[in-house]
Amino acid sequence: MAEMEGKASENVMKACARTPSVKHCVLTSSLLACIWRDNSQYEFPPLVNHNCWSNESLCVDKKLWYALGKLKAEKVAWKIAEEMSLNLTTICPGLITGHEFSYRNPTATIAYLKGAQEMYANGLLATVDVRRLAEAHVSVFEAMKTTTAFGRYICFDRIIQCEDEAEKLADEIGIPRNKISGNSSDYVFPNCFELSNKKLANLMSRTLRSCYGES
Repeated sequence: MAEMEGKASENVMKACARTPSVKHCVLTSSLLACIWRDNSQYEFPPLVNHNCWSNESLCVDKKLWYALGKLKAEKVAWKIAEEMSLNLTTICPGLITGHEFSYRNPTATIAYLKGAQEMYANGLLATVDVRRLAEAHVSVFEAMKTTTAFGRYICFDRIIQCEDEAEKLADEIGIPRNKISGNSSDYVFPNCFELSNKKLANLMSRTLRSCYGES
């Protein structure tokens, strides 16, 4: 699966680079391409943002094939973009939610949640409504036209940090709560990391002000 994702990304990026009418490209990656890092080898700072990359070996060891596929696809995209001078940005969304979204896309939802208990314990289980994600894509694409958008953007609008939030998410996607937060409802995990989407939030704020003609 991971190799297929990488190859598909390579083909799409090369096609975009060879098409004269394509001036800008926004690739949907995943937050999973940012958060799976080997903390046993290095002591990482608590802030997790667009500069962070997951570790391929760790993904393999934990059998996180969906995360590995997204990671490989994004890395290939950046490699092709650099080699072929393609103007690329990537958006790394959390688990995509929204009205009936998970029921229409159950495979991707379940695949994303592989390792959910560890993400939850570390404060790294985040979601984004599909409508918010669409707005983010539009904002980034429009900003690329004025060269104010660049690099990677983490996208989420909710972090699952307590049992009530875990239960609500479980109900939304139709799985048992313990698949997200484990079996103990009494134990409170200390959040080891802090997710940041500040880069995207700032960009979208500027884009909205521009749309309404504000300075």
